[in-house]
Amino acid sequence: MTVLLPPSETKREGGDTGTTLDLGGLSFPELTRERAAVIAAARSVSSEESTARTALKLGPKSIAERFRNLSLDTSPTLPAIERYTGVLYDPLDVPSASAEVRSWWYRHVVVQSAMFGPIGAGDQIPAYRLSHDSRLGPLRLASHWPAVATAALSTRGGGLVLDLRSEGYRALGPVDGAVALRVVSVDGSDRRKALNHWNKTAKGRLVSLLARADASIGSMDDLVAWATSVGVLVERSDTGWDLVAESLEPASV
Repeated sequence: MTVLLPPSETKREGGDTGTTLDLGGLSFPELTRERAAVIAAARSVSSEESTARTALKLGPKSIAERFRNLSLDTSPTLPAIERYTGVLYDPLDVPSASAEVRSWWYRHVVVQSAMFGPIGAGDQIPAYRLSHDSRLGPLRLASHWPAVATAALSTRGGGLVLDLRSEGYRALGPVDGAVALRVVSVDGSDRRKALNHWNKTAKGRLVSLLARADASIGSMDDLVAWATSVGVLVERSDTGWDLVAESLEPASV
């Protein structure tokens, strides 16, 4: 099973002492050249405050984040699953995770980064500032990543690919046959409403549960059976597959 996650706009600062970015050491090392090209473009637009503000969509409170891109080669690193924070990653509760839980993430979770392309959850990365819709001059992320990222992801072999990425990041590395989950709320009349606010939180809770259960999932039938066993509702709908938010807490989404 492969779980595809989007990155987060917010990132934890700092990192492990004595570590720096090793592009060749990241998962999918065949993407090293493409990663280097994005880093160079990001460094270029980040070199001046005026260009960084437009290219990276930085406001007065976040403009200092441009300096992250200028020190990518020297900044300390953290595993990707620790680097990202926010509404999807906070429910993972990484600080409390055991070695076994981390091992599950490292084996099964891939993050679609705008800067580095697809990376493993255990890949050591520095803090950076870049989004799927950032403007990097002549380098367009929307054309730079899809073909090479899709090819790289295909090397993970068969098995279920559970795609929890947002639309913008899904476009950076489409995967044929991947199963996307729509997070929905279901009322007393069984009416379903797609959720925005709780969407990422529900996905984070699902990935946390999977890891802490050391779940072995090979197909959607396996996922549905496992989810049912722990009280989580993953159901087929007219539009695909739904993850019912109420079954994941909080009950009053």
